[in-house]
Amino acid sequence: MENNLYHLQYAMDTFYFLVCGALVMWMAAGFAMLEAGLVRSKNTTEILTKNIALYAIACIMYMVCGYAIMYDNSLLLSGIESVDVDAVMGDFASREDGFEGGSIYAGASDFFFQVVFVATAMSIVSGAVAERMKLWSFLLFAVVMTGFIYPMEGAWTWGGQSVFGMYTLSDLGFSDFAGSGIVHMAGAAAALAGVLLLGARKGKYGPNGQVNAIPGANLPLATLGTFILWMGWFGFNGGSVLKLGDVSNAASVAMVFLNTNAAAAGGVVAALVAARLLFGKADLTMALNGALAGLVAITAEPSTPTAFQATLIGAIGGVLVVFSILTLDKLKIDDPVGAISVHGVVGLFGLLVVPATNSGSSFSGQLIGALTIFVWVFVTSLIVWTILKAVAGIRVTEEEEYEGVDRSECGMEAYPEFTNTSK
Repeated sequence: MENNLYHLQYAMDTFYFLVCGALVMWMAAGFAMLEAGLVRSKNTTEILTKNIALYAIACIMYMVCGYAIMYDNSLLLSGIESVDVDAVMGDFASREDGFEGGSIYAGASDFFFQVVFVATAMSIVSGAVAERMKLWSFLLFAVVMTGFIYPMEGAWTWGGQSVFGMYTLSDLGFSDFAGSGIVHMAGAAAALAGVLLLGARKGKYGPNGQVNAIPGANLPLATLGTFILWMGWFGFNGGSVLKLGDVSNAASVAMVFLNTNAAAAGGVVAALVAARLLFGKADLTMALNGALAGLVAITAEPSTPTAFQATLIGAIGGVLVVFSILTLDKLKIDDPVGAISVHGVVGLFGLLVVPATNSGSSFSGQLIGALTIFVWVFVTSLIVWTILKAVAGIRVTEEEEYEGVDRSECGMEAYPEFTNTSK
């Protein structure tokens, strides 16, 4: 009977991992819709091409080398071996705590869950460099980002490896439950490096310092993308519990879902109120970014706060993102979708607020961890972007930018006003 229960737990935890991974994969659709809605219509096809291509590249590069770097386990060379049932059952039997022990699940499910996180980090870069970057230069960067840059910082954090043999972040009290820093801030750091080299879109900033709004083409699509991301985040955070098949972990999963939702709600309301006070109007784009900011903020630790604390954390993230977007515009750092603010600034906040509810972490450890992630990703990304700029160029011509990168990069329009069928 006990042996059958262990089989059931293995199956349940593996299935839960796969379902949560599928939810995170669906976030790729959310990023695609959000970004397509926030860029101008003449750049829609190209941003969609970026999103589906970067997802495919992430899957391949993480299989080829990323997984091996991050967890010292080469999937490409050794594959996922057939399950040794006796070994799995023996592992369960050797534990004094039985079902309450660590996670045991199929190795393939672990890879699948990890690879969709890599794609999420790269998706963050896509929106920040939108409307003026060359498609193939972006995709070449995606190869390096998903195959090397992200896996290295992942190895130092979730992989438990020492940072260049100097220190181990976990020993310093660093904790990032589902990736506020490891995934989101890392993606924002790579995006910031690219944006600084790329420069702003033509017409975004005036000669006297004024900021000119460049509205997105499809706010219903952007709103749909936000709701898709909100839903996918339950897999992002919930799956990071890594286990479902016992009472305590099932309760933890439920709390993570509750807090994830609460933080997003807090972010929406706080961003909407902040926008109303600053602009005198209800700004939908700020509300959308507020939802995402709340989700990013709670991702570093969604299991230990109360629901009220999670709402408050999300609300602070929602206010932060509004002021961050305005500040970056004053600095003439052009980010069409607010990705650097949502994932970078609020990702840092999410890391630093962890010790408020999790006694197992320390503020100094969180700060050192955040600096390690940011410096590594920003510097290496800046090097790669610089090489790409020198060798292939990273920005389209002024004429191509004016006409829209859909035509120059993809040869088709997302919203053709008419189709000429005459011969």
